[in-house]
Amino acid sequence: MLPHWTKNDIIVDGVKIHYTRTGDGSKPPVVLLHGFSDNGLCWLPVACDLEAEYDVILPDARGHGLSARVKPGQEIDMVADIAGLIRELGLNQPVLGGHSMGAGTSAHLEARFPGLVRALLLEDPGWRDQPPQKEPEPEKEEQSRRNPMEWILKLEKMSVEELVTMCRKDNPTWQEAELRPWAESKKQFDYNFLQGPRGNPFANWQEVVKAIRCPTLLITANPAKGALVTPEAAQWIHTTKSNIKVVRIPRAGHNIRRENYMKYIKAVRTFLKAQTR
Repeated sequence: MLPHWTKNDIIVDGVKIHYTRTGDGSKPPVVLLHGFSDNGLCWLPVACDLEAEYDVILPDARGHGLSARVKPGQEIDMVADIAGLIRELGLNQPVLGGHSMGAGTSAHLEARFPGLVRALLLEDPGWRDQPPQKEPEPEKEEQSRRNPMEWILKLEKMSVEELVTMCRKDNPTWQEAELRPWAESKKQFDYNFLQGPRGNPFANWQEVVKAIRCPTLLITANPAKGALVTPEAAQWIHTTKSNIKVVRIPRAGHNIRRENYMKYIKAVRTFLKAQTR
C-alpha cells in the first residue's frame, strides 16, 4: 500500500468490509474484487497503474484480508456485500472488476442489481462449462473432480517469508510487488469461509451471462496453462451477448494479470477509457 492511499472499514448490514482506496472520489470510480484467498492489496500493480486516472477501491471479501471473520455455518452473500459497499461509499455507477471468484461476484452483481455499475471487467471467472455440453476429455474430467480449495490448507503452517519464497519460485513471471500481498493474504484467510453456505458466483453462469446488460470486458487465457474459461465457452459468450467483448491472452493461465501483465493492462486501459469518457 502506498503512503497516500487510505484504508478504512465500512459496515454493510452489520458486516465489516475493509477496503483500500487510491483516491478521494474526484475521479471515475473503479472497484476491483480479488480472487479466492487473496485480498484487496493483491491488485497492487494494477491500482498503481490506474490511480492517476481513476479512483480505485480495493475491498477485502468477507473472510479475507481484514474484513469480518466468518462464524461457523454462517451464510455469506458476497454480491450483497459489494452492492452495499458501493451504496455506502456513494459511488456513482463504478466500473466493477474482478479476478476468478471476484469476477464471478461482479457478474452476479450486475445480474441481481442491474444499473448499479457502469461496466464490468472480468478476469477469468469460473465459467467452466462448455455450451453446448461436450464429452469431457478423461484428464480434464479428473481435474474437474478435484477440490480447487484443497491447496489452501497446505499453506496454513507456512510463514509469510516462506510463502513469499515459494511464490517467487513457483511464479517466475509475477512482479516482485505481487509476492508479499499474496503471501500476507494467505495468513489472513479465514478457514471458516470454506465451511459455511454462500452464494456461488460460479453456478448457472450461462444465465448470468444472459442477464448482463452493461458493457463488459472478459479477459481469458490458455486452459493448458490453468485458465478456466475455455475457447468454446468464450465463443458462446461472444455470440450470445454483443455487449461482452472477449480478449484472449494466450501466454497466461488463470492469473492472467500476473502472468502477462503488459497485455492485460493494455486491454484494461483501452476498455476503461471507452467507458469513462
